[in-house]
Amino acid sequence: MAVIALAGCSGAPGVTTTALALLLSWPLEPGRRMILAECDPDGGAVAHGLLQGTLGDRYGLRNLSVAARKGEFGEAFWRQLIDLSGEDDLQQSPRDRLLLPGIADPAQAASMNSVWKGLSQMFRGIEADHGHDVLIDLGRRGAADPSGVLAEQADAVLVVVRNTLRCLQAAQSRVSALGERVGDVGLIVIDEGPYPAGEVQRVLQVPVVATLPYAPKDARVLSDGDEQPRKFTRSPLMRAARTASTVLVQRAAARRARLDPRRPFATSGEVNHAPR
Repeated sequence: MAVIALAGCSGAPGVTTTALALLLSWPLEPGRRMILAECDPDGGAVAHGLLQGTLGDRYGLRNLSVAARKGEFGEAFWRQLIDLSGEDDLQQSPRDRLLLPGIADPAQAASMNSVWKGLSQMFRGIEADHGHDVLIDLGRRGAADPSGVLAEQADAVLVVVRNTLRCLQAAQSRVSALGERVGDVGLIVIDEGPYPAGEVQRVLQVPVVATLPYAPKDARVLSDGDEQPRKFTRSPLMRAARTASTVLVQRAAARRARLDPRRPFATSGEVNHAPR
């Protein structure tokens, strides 16, 4: 089980869409969950994208800052999660794929400064005590400020880039800054441009861990809430995301073994159940 942080950069590389594709395609054993937390200081995108503005302000990251001041952070966290498990969700039971919506306005980010550390500890506890996987969407600016503790405590940090000249140029400073902060960064490449993985690695000096196809029509289902086509879960985008999830877990396990060999990943037999 893993805590994995995804970061973007300027140029709209598609980090939130990638995170949603991973969330909805992540292979889950019985009793396990996948949680996606939108921790982008510039504001979340799922509430008004995939969910088409149906949530209002009833759920989301901002509510945790209020709960923290009342000493109710742990209980409030589980109440803020939205169930994204669908009928097509590979026969999984309800509430297996959960979303913590992000803040609605970048102006709210200042009120979150005291919450990031609590969130990082919460994610660690969820992973260690319940055996659930956690994805953190850092956006294009997260981890460059107090939210950096989320990246520091993650098992793996991946930067989503497109293999176009514009995006690779924009990614250089972001990849370098994250590497200095966490020491080990990988790439997820959206295969839109002409540069192969080897060239992307040479330019950015970090490994390409996974590649997703450039599939605008399927991506808009996740980014903008477009109507889901038939067999969407078996589309090239979602199949590639499912393959990528296995690679990401392996990378997270290898990094944890290297940094903390006394703390192995939990097995499915060790999974406990968090509140439903």
